[in-house]
Amino acid sequence: MDDLLTIVIPAYNEQASLEANLPVWLRACEDQGWQLIVVDDGSSDGTEQILRAHARHPRLQAFRQRANRGYGNALKAGLSRAVSPYVATMDADGQHQLADVARLLEAMQSRDADLVIGARVLNDASGLYRRAGKGLIRLIARMLFSVRIQDLNSGFKLYRTEIVQRLLPLCPGSMAFSDVVTLLHLNLALRVIEVPVETRSRQGGQSTINTMTALDTLQEIVNLLMWFKPLRIFLPAAAILLLLGVGWALPFLLAGRGMSGFALLLMLTGLLTAMLGLLAEQLAALRRVDLSDISARAIAPE
Repeated sequence: MDDLLTIVIPAYNEQASLEANLPVWLRACEDQGWQLIVVDDGSSDGTEQILRAHARHPRLQAFRQRANRGYGNALKAGLSRAVSPYVATMDADGQHQLADVARLLEAMQSRDADLVIGARVLNDASGLYRRAGKGLIRLIARMLFSVRIQDLNSGFKLYRTEIVQRLLPLCPGSMAFSDVVTLLHLNLALRVIEVPVETRSRQGGQSTINTMTALDTLQEIVNLLMWFKPLRIFLPAAAILLLLGVGWALPFLLAGRGMSGFALLLMLTGLLTAMLGLLAEQLAALRRVDLSDISARAIAPE
């Protein structure tokens, strides 16, 4: 079926990779009947010229953001323009293999998934520093959200277009997009699965991922936790303050010296924190996205 799937690729200063890979990607899209959307995120090299040279191809839609607005914003620009039932995202650096898209699509259709992640568990080409950072983020996400995803921030994903387009306003415009969009699917009780894929070494260009990227991702994860489950932050904080207050007060009470003013302050702060948590939970309930019209799908007759 033509136009079943669209591939969205954000590109920032990826001239070398696009020179080598764009013709290959376009031939594959022709063979499969897929569409390809490439978003130039304000590149300063020859990325725009390469896209302009292929712009007449019937399977390609090329867009350029006049300024570098970030990985997530480039993905949003492409994802919002997809009209096919399914949409995949992959990086422009040549690490992902287009042949794996068909595997992700088969897994989504056979297992009725809402998000399929191409998990880099077979041959992760990331360096030791980046793998350590991804491991830390994965650990924190597990602690806060109780998720069991191996490759939370993989840029190689397959979505149901209607669902991901509804979630775009909640996703950040930074590198944290990949982590947050996955956590959004999980917290909305949508079906998320992983398919192991191999990755190759970067083909030209330079990665923009650094320590600040990891810190931004952690901040966005905490923001998302406040959006969906604020009590997971407020209640432990309130309990700690109350316990500290009681622990501080007991020696004074047992010695007959009355109630400590600092203990009262700790306990009062704990109670106020608990009340703020309950208020935040009520506000979060009002903001949550309702996807029941999408997630409830009709049962086809045998």
